[in-house]
Amino acid sequence: MFDGVQYVKRMQHMNHRANSLLLSCASAFVTATVSAQSVFPAVIPWKINTTGQTGYQGIAADVQGVRFGQSYVYVASTGIPSYAIGPWPGNPGAPTNQNWSFRIPRNPVLATTLPTVGLGHIGVFVNGVTMFNPSDARSYNNLNIWHQNAMWFEASGFDTALGHPAMVEYHHHQRTPGIPSGNPTHHSPIIGYAFDGFPIYGPYGYANADGSGGIARLTTSWRKRNITQRTTLPNGTQLPANQYGPPVSATYPLGAYIEDFEYVPGLGVLGESNGRQCVTPDYPNGTYAYFGTVDSAGMSEYPYLIGQKYRGTLVTGNTGPNSGHNTPTETVVTFCCTPCEADTDLSRVVDGADMAVLLSHWGPVGGAGDLNRDGRVDAADLTAMLAAWGSCP
Repeated sequence: MFDGVQYVKRMQHMNHRANSLLLSCASAFVTATVSAQSVFPAVIPWKINTTGQTGYQGIAADVQGVRFGQSYVYVASTGIPSYAIGPWPGNPGAPTNQNWSFRIPRNPVLATTLPTVGLGHIGVFVNGVTMFNPSDARSYNNLNIWHQNAMWFEASGFDTALGHPAMVEYHHHQRTPGIPSGNPTHHSPIIGYAFDGFPIYGPYGYANADGSGGIARLTTSWRKRNITQRTTLPNGTQLPANQYGPPVSATYPLGAYIEDFEYVPGLGVLGESNGRQCVTPDYPNGTYAYFGTVDSAGMSEYPYLIGQKYRGTLVTGNTGPNSGHNTPTETVVTFCCTPCEADTDLSRVVDGADMAVLLSHWGPVGGAGDLNRDGRVDAADLTAMLAAWGSCP
């Protein structure tokens, strides 16, 4: 355990104001426990358009507003990002303002029976653009057995942001370069939320689920099957000849179909849903979290965002026909502000309570106080906190 008082004594060369802050915070740390999750973090990461910026066809871009109540966070967006999108060769679709209002639960619940990740939108990125599963909704010979992977069959129609429209709904099947998702030396930020309420991060996290071990690329437990003929399903089911898929070839390479992949428990650090229960900088007390996985070359790796099943209980109103237009049924308030990384207890003030959190996590433990997300809580984080002292903007 880091001794806050002794640390203060070693920092006497710092200015008088910093020393006074550290002394009071260290004393508070000795006698009190501060929860870094006293306010829910699902309000914070959204890219709210405060300047009137527009995107495709002059449509207002990104998230238009965030409201929250006791049970849910309500995210309003047009579905149009502020980064450039289009063209989409061979795709006749044209995105329009979707007037989304998605409902994200404050307290997501792990499911006993895991819900299937279906077609259409399955979650929302922090800029209000929707995400889809890997399928393009078509199957070989229309038999509903060998389902086409959009990452192969539709890749030629993706724009430079790796997205395209489904009729009028612009979406991504994978991470987009338009949203920063971290690098190998820092824990990835939240890039979106699944519709069960659990966060989705980029590919990098703490090496160990408890927040220790530094930063690592978190590996999926899905892999391509070792097959040359598509005559069996991943669960071993032998198909009759009239249900075979096309042989593996240059035209239909391994990975072109969803059934070309299999889940192998323990192959990677992530589970079947492409996530794990773990500590993150935003959830220092732990949460289930999905990760947008990449291979060793940094290319998106199946299942790209979420596995074939959600890990949590789905929230009604976000999925299915005509979904994504939720009206609050509880008293809500509008989130007025911008993220404030040094505000570890989400009180909108960087003060002694935040310093106590930082000091209590000092060392190679990650989580609360790891302001620069490098897997350590150290002098760099302390400096950042002092620089941000006071009310958040």
